[in-house]
Parts: sequence; structure tokens; C-alpha cells
Amino acid sequence: MSIDMMIRTAVQTDIDSIAAFNIAMAKETENKVLEPAVIQQGVTNLFSNSRYGFYVVAETNCMVIASLMITYEWSDWRNGVFWWVQSLYVLPEYRRKGIFTKMYKWIREQAQNSMGVCGVRLYVEQDNMTAQKTYQTLGLERTTYGVFEDIF
Repeated sequence: MSIDMMIRTAVQTDIDSIAAFNIAMAKETENKVLEPAVIQQGVTNLFSNSRYGFYVVAETNCMVIASLMITYEWSDWRNGVFWWVQSLYVLPEYRRKGIFTKMYKWIREQAQNSMGVCGVRLYVEQDNMTAQKTYQTLGLERTTYGVFEDIF
């Protein structure tokens, strides 16, 4: 069943939905409880600092049903910018209906039509085989890189 929806760049009136999605995603995927005030401010700050990235939402019947964040990574090897897909969340009742596929195709088109963008990247939980299959179906290729971090 196809859902009639619109994919668009998020606007400030989407902040509450995006923040709620981030909280739900952290709980669902990593069993982490995030501080709502911190998330709200973090989402709000991206709207004030567009040099860091932007949000994309899927909307149906005037309701936001999915969101993701695009952040930027400069690649000196390619003299261009990668768009990183992060913080992807689809409301549970809308999953497995092609929402992310439509969002990704929209993002890919936007990236290809943007000067200086050299590709799209994302990371995925190593045990999330469903997401990995979806990403491979969309033509994304697994890299040889692992992710390490040092959080302050």
C-alpha cells in the first residue's frame, strides 16, 4: 500500500516532532534515555547553524511521520562534501511502507543537484540487519571503515 506523502526540508515548526523522534529512537535502538531539554535545544540549534546540516521530514495528512538529519563532512580526497544521514526515525505504524526509500531518493536527488556534494553516507547498528538490507537495496555499499569515538 502506497502512502500519499511529501518529503521536504524541515522547518522550525517541526522541532517538537523531530525532538520527540530522537528521544524515541535512542530508547528503541540503544535503550538510552535522553534528556528532553538537551534534545530540544540540540534540534533547535541546527536550525540556527545551517552550516552543520539540516533536517528532512516525511509528512502525510499534515502530520510528520518520519525525520532524519543530514550533516556535512568535508573530504579533501574528493574536494567535496559528503552528506551524512543520521537520526533516522519513522513512526512505528508507518514502517516497512517505503518511507525511508522515498526519503533517501529525495536526498540523493538533492545531493546530486547541489554543487560540491560528492556522496551520501550513513552508519548503522551492526546488528540491524533489516536496515542494512534496505540500504544495500538502495545501492549503498558497505565500507571498510569502522567508527570509533571519544565522547566528552
